[in-house]
Amino acid sequence: MLIIGGHDVEELLNGDEEEVLRTVRATYIAHFRERTSVPHSVFLRPDVWGDNRMIALPAFLQSDESVAGMKWIASFPKNVERGLARASGLIVLNSYTTGVPVAVLEGSTISAQRTAASAAIAAATLRTDRRQETVGLIGCGRVNAEVLHYLRHTPVAVKQVRVFDLRPDKAAQFVRTAAERFPDLDVAVSDSLTAVQRESSLLSIATTAAKPYLESLATPSDSIVLHISLRDLSPSVITSSNNIVDDSDHVCRERTSLQLAEEQTGGRRFIDRSLGELLADPNRISFRPNRPLIFSPFGLGVLDIAVAQLVMKRAASTGRGTIVADFLSGAHE
Repeated sequence: MLIIGGHDVEELLNGDEEEVLRTVRATYIAHFRERTSVPHSVFLRPDVWGDNRMIALPAFLQSDESVAGMKWIASFPKNVERGLARASGLIVLNSYTTGVPVAVLEGSTISAQRTAASAAIAAATLRTDRRQETVGLIGCGRVNAEVLHYLRHTPVAVKQVRVFDLRPDKAAQFVRTAAERFPDLDVAVSDSLTAVQRESSLLSIATTAAKPYLESLATPSDSIVLHISLRDLSPSVITSSNNIVDDSDHVCRERTSLQLAEEQTGGRRFIDRSLGELLADPNRISFRPNRPLIFSPFGLGVLDIAVAQLVMKRAASTGRGTIVADFLSGAHE
């Protein structure tokens, strides 16, 4: 068994953004072509936990090096007040041939980076005119930091960045860190939630919201909205926009904005395309004009499994991680 801790995962992914993007893109296409198995996620959410939750996401990817596994991740928003990371988790990879678990990896870093890679791929796919973007970020946590980072590795031309967070100190710290990381960018805090929308042609929303709070969008009519946290937009915003998802069945669950829209309308006709479909056939990009393009990704576990396999291969080739030879029982049945 190969054990790969968080430090090694970060080191192995550092500077490998192009390969992560390629892996996520290929996995989306494989999912569209039905070369994956992605059962519904299982949510553990006792009432005493409030907004806290733990989620199990099993998945299988059929490829030249097929792999199966599961992500087990916890989201405890109040951990931030305790000086801890909001998300923590691990990923287990199993041999497709024998079923034997072959690796355990720290999962929150992989989850954050593949989430950001998904968002960046969606932005690059949907913005075909390659215009310069003012990127707005609602929520100044790790995910939006990674979204900005991965956007810089796509054809998306980031002109300036505007951020907003309910905690002004967090927004200010985000700006300081981003300015150091990307000295060529104009990064600043927006005055309000409405202002950050009005200023943004590309808006990324990554919050811990449990229910919709945006009853309308103040973004330009041709904006792209990366609705990563899934519960920020009212059903009326969803149904009056063009909607792209990662998987329509998965995303209409767990009280997401899209599930609420489905309940109100009695169907899913408001969902236009999946990202995998657009990546497999770019000619399918045709949407109703003068409406925002909203990308709502539930977060398919198979993406985590694919990126984890990439990390495992990198670790094996460079001698990173710890091999525990006697991890499994020696008994035979």
